Amino acid sequence: MSCCGKQRGQFHSIVQTRQAFEPAPGTFPQPRPTRYAAVYFEYLGNTGLTVVGPITGKRYRFDGHGARAAVDLRDRLSLAAVPKLRQVSNP
Repeated sequence: MSCCGKQRGQFHSIVQTRQAFEPAPGTFPQPRPTRYAAVYFEYLGNTGLTVVGPITGKRYRFDGHGARAAVDLRDRLSLAAVPKLRQVSNP
């Protein structure tokens, strides 16, 4: 008849070794917020315009003709489709 006591002892040794390398609960570093590049848009209309980015949910406000705003790169394609808004290279 075989004895499983030796295998049981090896198992407990492995479990204790793994627990020694696990960090305590709540000690994991918090992820940093991701920053996305911005592009700039200029409004060519005569009145004010507010556009909500469909990806980020951010509100972009253009107060009048020539107003510029930094737009999250993720919202760029949607804002490019808005009439009287054009992407510009600088703020």
